[in-house]
Parts: sequence; structure tokens; C-alpha cells
Amino acid sequence: MKQYKFVLLISITFTISFALSCKKSFLDVKPEGIITEEGLNSVAKTEDLVIAAYAGLGNTTFNFAWSSDYVWGSVRSDDAYKGGSGVADQAPLNDLEQYNLVTAAVGGYQNNTWIGVYANISRVNLALRQLDKFTDAEYIVNGVPNAKKVRQAELRFLRAHFMFILKRLFKYPVWIEHTATQDEIRLISNRQFTNTQLWDKIAADFQFGIDNLPETQPQKGRANKWAATSYLAKTRLYQAYVQNESHAVTSIDAAKLQQVVNLTDAVINSGKYSLVDNYGKKWTYGYENNSESIFAIQFSFDDGTNWGRVDFEHGLNYNMASVYGCCSFHLASQNLVNAFKTDAVTGMPLFETFNNTEMKDPADFLAPANGVDPRLDHTVGIVSHPFKYDINFVAQASWARTPAVYGNFLPMKEIQLPSTNAIRKGGAFFGTAQNWDILQYNDVLLMKAEALIELGQHDLARPIINQIRTRAANSTSWTTYPAGHPKAGQGFSNYKISLYDGSNLPWSKENARKALQWERRLEFAMESPRFHDLVRWGIAAETLNGYLAVEKIRHPYLNSAVFTKGRDEYLPIPQDQINLVDGIYAQNPGY
Repeated sequence: MKQYKFVLLISITFTISFALSCKKSFLDVKPEGIITEEGLNSVAKTEDLVIAAYAGLGNTTFNFAWSSDYVWGSVRSDDAYKGGSGVADQAPLNDLEQYNLVTAAVGGYQNNTWIGVYANISRVNLALRQLDKFTDAEYIVNGVPNAKKVRQAELRFLRAHFMFILKRLFKYPVWIEHTATQDEIRLISNRQFTNTQLWDKIAADFQFGIDNLPETQPQKGRANKWAATSYLAKTRLYQAYVQNESHAVTSIDAAKLQQVVNLTDAVINSGKYSLVDNYGKKWTYGYENNSESIFAIQFSFDDGTNWGRVDFEHGLNYNMASVYGCCSFHLASQNLVNAFKTDAVTGMPLFETFNNTEMKDPADFLAPANGVDPRLDHTVGIVSHPFKYDINFVAQASWARTPAVYGNFLPMKEIQLPSTNAIRKGGAFFGTAQNWDILQYNDVLLMKAEALIELGQHDLARPIINQIRTRAANSTSWTTYPAGHPKAGQGFSNYKISLYDGSNLPWSKENARKALQWERRLEFAMESPRFHDLVRWGIAAETLNGYLAVEKIRHPYLNSAVFTKGRDEYLPIPQDQINLVDGIYAQNPGY
């Protein structure tokens, strides 16, 4: 931010000196390339502003991260290590992984994300202001009148999405209405609303979407009624876990949970969505906008620009295979890999003992003593296993950049094969045309199951969790060697997974909660929700410090890492931002 201030000061100084030395007529020349809000006063230009607001969804890189959230939700959890060449490589990520190194200091990834997300909210609010200038009858799009409400609903959906991101990261972000002036914005505190009131503000925007968005949009990528419904369910689920000012969960709001059930039922009963038949299709190029995708960032190569509309947020995560060559970030943790183990006889998760022994060497994944949940080979690149389902592209130990520090379990969901023609190299980094899902039907199902369990209706949750496990069990065709191969018919790992029948795990509320939390980890592994789930459930400190106790033995670079309860659940408000408003913002506890 210092750099931006420096540039701004130069600009101001130059402008003043230039004005003092020039004639008035010289100063009256309209600058080229500048458009005022008055110049946007047409339906066509306002439509462009709406598209610009959507574009903000994917305006990310690895250090301006908010689309996939892997920086904030995966590396900060027990799912993944930072990776790279060592702890000094992208050091802010190492700080996040160590927890105790995170500060509110000037700059940093969190400041970049704060700036980037608020820039997107500014786009949204500008478009909302322009829409206010039209009557419903005046706003005609493609010959269809009364499109104003739909566009307002799309924009409020986007604003709520961006605020949801900030809420999960910082707990107390600043709510900015589109009617606020720049002078007013500088005086808005990040404590103008309580924690509950902030959730309600986000919820109100999603509710407006439910009330005014169509069930189906003519263009892929636009929010529809079911996206708003799903996101409102997600908002109410987070809100249901009532936190105090030290971030401890003090109670669970049954009324909010019932809203989650009602909202997820509406999405399920719409008939618009279903689980794809193969888990791997969710993250493979060519299967975008499938039946499981409710709302996704639309990436592509064909937007008319030199680079295309590609996902560079995962640009560091490609491995060191010669076809990639950089940079081996976001490596799966040994803890996560072990979590995919199942009882080799019953196919049940090893809730208490999964981390007692390691699945590490290639032979471990086929050992008769180890059952394996099939989702492992859709999630993690393992040495000796075909990578991303290509039996001619087998993962090698050399593909990990610093195995002595971070191990060699590679990310796979966000990676695309060169043969798909879905990737584009920019310097050492990679962008992909693969969409990134923000809302998925599997999440809707598991949100409903979670709410039912906490409402004491855990028997109703069991078939929902089993629906997810059934799809996992059936997702082995891409992870089995094909006919003609020397290992034809053999899975890449020793797959064994079973459903909960009520006796193999007595289905009490406590056990149902355990099963739900386990299922969420495996289903969304390396996608990013893990850290936020732990905070929502109020178990982040004990889970992550327990994880670190073992990981410090496996990976000494974590020797000093510690998660401080009441502090590390949320990021600090960036000091840069506090300075800019002369201290109006209140800092989060512990920073």
C-alpha cells in the first residue's frame, strides 16, 4: 500500500504544479480514456457495468486470492502444506500455515484480498447506483422490459458473495451500501453492525435474489434463484453457530437451522440439480456447468483478449513435471491422505486411529491392510499413480519441488492436463480455463444433513450422507486400469468404502455429527472449506493443535507453529486499512 500512496502523491504533486503553470483552457481539455458516471447513463452501459461486476469473481492471482479460497481455507487447515521451495518462498503463506506468525502488519496477502474484494464491491455498488436512475419500464434488455429487478438481484447476490468472503476471513468487515458517498465511506466503522446483524445484511441480499431472480438464466454464469437459495442456506448455517467476541461457539440457533433445512429442501425439490455420476467430473475440463454446479466462476480462453479469462489463482500449484515445471505449492498433508484410509474389512472411516500409521509409500495404497476411499485418487497426486486419470502420465517423486520439507503429495483438483488444451502459461505460472464452482449440489445436501443432525433429526441425515458416499463408491471407473493394461481391472488404490447402516456406526447424534464432519472433509478436501468448517463448529483450536503435535515430528519446519484460541479463527484487519481511516476500524482480538 505504501507504493500506491507514493504513486498517488506523485500524481497529486504533478497535477498541482502543472495546474499552476498552465492556462485554464489547457486544463479544460477532457482526458482521453476517462468515463464519468454521467457517461454511463444508458441501459447498454449499465449492462456493461453488471458484466464488469461479474468479472470481479475471477480477478484473482495467488497473492490476491478470493475465488477458490485455498490460501485461506486449505493451507490454514490440516488439509495442506504451503509447498514451494521452502518456508521463505511466498513467506506470507508460511505465516498463515504457522498461525502465530500472522500479524496485522502493513501489506501482506490479507491486505491484498481486502483491497481486491472491496474493489469488486465497488463495481457492484456503481452498477446498483446506475440502475437506480432507471424506472422498471425504462430498463429494457434484448426487447424484454422490467429487467431492472433481475439485474439488481444479480448485483446484490454478488455483493453478498463478496461480503460472505470477507465475513469468513475477518469476522467484522465494513458493510458499504451503494448509496454511500466516498466521504461517508471513510467514516463507516467495521463495528457499525454486530456479528448477527452483519450476517443478516448478507442474508437480506440473498433473499432479494430469491425473490427476484429467475429459476433459469439465459446465459451461463449468471446467478439464478437457486444459487441465491443455496447461498442463503449457507449463510444461515454459518450464522446458526453463535459466537462470542472470543470466537467461541456458545450456542446453536435452532430457528436458523430450520431455515437451512427449508432452503436446501427448496433447491433439492426444484429438480434442477443432481450429483454427477463420477466424482472426478467435478474438476475435469470439459464437464463444466454440470448438474452439480449451482454457481461457478466462468473461465475461458475465448473472451477476445490475449490471455483469455483464465484462473491464475492456482498458478503456483502445478507440479515440477517437465510439462509444467513450476511451482509445487498446495501439497496435501500426510494427515489428509491418512484420513482417506478405511477399515479394510468394513469400509468404515477410521475416525480415531486414521493417523496412527501412514499411507506414504506406493505399496501402502494397495496393501490389503489398508482400505482406501476412492475420492483420494481424485484429490491427491500420488507417486506411482496415474496423474489426473492419464495412465501414460504417472506421478514421479521428482514432481514435488521440496519433498524433504513438504512431502510429495500433489494437488490435483485444480490442475488440468496439457492434453486438455485447458491451460495457458504466463511466465513460470499457469492459468486454466476450467471453471471454479462456488456453490455445489453436494454442499447443499451436506448442509441439510448438518442442520438435521444439530436439530436432533439425525436419522433423516443418514440417507443424505449415504447418498454422498454412494457416489464416492461408484467413482472408480477413471481410477481403475483399463482393458489392455497389465494391471487391467485393478484400482490405483485398494478401494473399500461402505454406507452407514445404523449398526456399523451406532447412529447417535454424536456419531452422526462425527460422520458428517468427516464426510465434509473428504468430499471437499483441498477445495478450501476445511478451515472455515472447523471455525464454524468451534473446534479449530483443538483440531489444528492436535494436527500440529504430530506434524511437527513429520515436518520440523512447523516446530514453532501454534493455533491460539480466540485469535487465529480470523485474520487481523489489515493495519494499512486501519491507517487509511485514521483508526476508525477496530482490530480483531489478539492482534
